[in-house]
Amino acid sequence: MIIWLASYPKSGNTLLRSILCSYLFTNDGNFNFELLKYIKQFPSKYFFHKIGVDTENLIEVEKNYISAQKFINSINQNNFLKTHSSFKLNHDYDFTNEENTLGAIYIVRDPRNVITSISKHYELNLDDALNLMLSSSSFTGDKYEKDTPVFISSWKSNYDSWKSGKFKDKCLFIKYENLVKKKKETIIKVLEFIGNLSNVKFVLNEKKLQNTLLTTEFNYLQKMEKEQGFVEGMIDSKTKKEIQFFNSGIERDWKKLLSDKIVNKIELSFKKEMTELGYL
Repeated sequence: MIIWLASYPKSGNTLLRSILCSYLFTNDGNFNFELLKYIKQFPSKYFFHKIGVDTENLIEVEKNYISAQKFINSINQNNFLKTHSSFKLNHDYDFTNEENTLGAIYIVRDPRNVITSISKHYELNLDDALNLMLSSSSFTGDKYEKDTPVFISSWKSNYDSWKSGKFKDKCLFIKYENLVKKKKETIIKVLEFIGNLSNVKFVLNEKKLQNTLLTTEFNYLQKMEKEQGFVEGMIDSKTKKEIQFFNSGIERDWKKLLSDKIVNKIELSFKKEMTELGYL
């Protein structure tokens, strides 16, 4: 059964994934990039090729989301998968079902900081990045990603789709800002949630958790990326060099980077959700 790590792009999903890989899939809690293989991304061409789906046909890909998940669950009994997909797909197909999904963890980030990361990661100016976040028909993929295009919808719709989806009662919502500033208590909350979903009593390994917290600090990950590179990073279309994935983290301050016009547009467009989340 699958537990989803879901989010809009550039909202902290990779950080959460790194933390869980460190704690759940090592003996000592020490992180390295190789561990990310334990939590793969969905949708991925690999899964669909295995069940004979043409990944160039996006309708066929969405139509076979559940078939791909059945294949994944046939290989492993317990699975974590990362996704940026909206829970409500672009076509009239279900994202998942009760036979394949145990629950989900959704990580959300202040959209005023998401936009600056989106702009950097996808090589977009801020106006184009804003249009991506506002559009209910947005995809990642093609020129944006190396893998299967993913229907992300708008920032608002992505968040709302998971909040109101059929697994809303089995979905834990956490904020990126808390994952950074209140890291230990947030991770314990996540681990307890996973234990409850899996009907496994959670017993904290304090030493392992301390190693996990230390080796997934932003500066540690940033240094590791500079020394080793990061396979999931993007390549600058002009310089052909890797765009730094772990770029600014919590230090990225929208107040210094955004015009009043863009800030006002974001706050007006996402007022309900931002107020609900405590960003306004």
